[in-house]
Order: sequence, then C-alpha cells, then structure tokens
Amino acid sequence: MTRVFMLRSDAPTKPAAGQPCNGCGVCCAAEPCPVGMLVSRRRTGRCRALVWQQGRYRCGMVSHTARHLPPAAALAGTGGPAHGPALDCRRQRLRQPGRSAAHRPRLKPPR
Repeated sequence: MTRVFMLRSDAPTKPAAGQPCNGCGVCCAAEPCPVGMLVSRRRTGRCRALVWQQGRYRCGMVSHTARHLPPAAALAGTGGPAHGPALDCRRQRLRQPGRSAAHRPRLKPPR
C-alpha cells in the first residue's frame, strides 16, 4: 500500500534505517510516537506536535511543550480551573491558616 505525506519540499531527505533523526518529518507524519499519541489523541496519521522550524521538522513537545498540551493537562495538579471552580474554591478555604482538621468541612468525592 502506498502512502502519501504532505511535507515541505525543502525538508531533508529521510536518512537510512538506523541513522539518527535529521528532521525530515517522514516518521512523525507516518505515525505519532507514544508521546505524540497522547498529544494528538490518535494512533495513526500525522502527529499534531510536528512543527517546521529553522529548515527542518522538529518535535513540538520538545521545543514548545505548552503549545501542544491540552488546557486541562497544562493545569493538572495545580488546583486551577481544570478541577472546576467549586472544587478550587473549597481547596482555598481548606488551606487557610489556623483551621485544624477537625474544623474542615468534609468533601464528598466527585462522581
């Protein structure tokens, strides 16, 4: 089966098997790597993190990580809006100084 990839004509040619990456973009256009699968949310086809930069293709997850992360992943673990405004508000109240564990309201686990 023949596959056609739309890449820039001034990109370097694909190196021989076993040679290091030269930024040709063919591998990333064919299928995403494991990190690319998470970012692109696909197992086949072009990786969405593939970027053209300074005369070659580069991995956007290496050069511009924040640009390619979904908003929820960028805020995960920070207690920011990814967790919802109500939960974020509750966490702020629990962190107030001088409040012991006995006086903290019990939070119900999310459903």
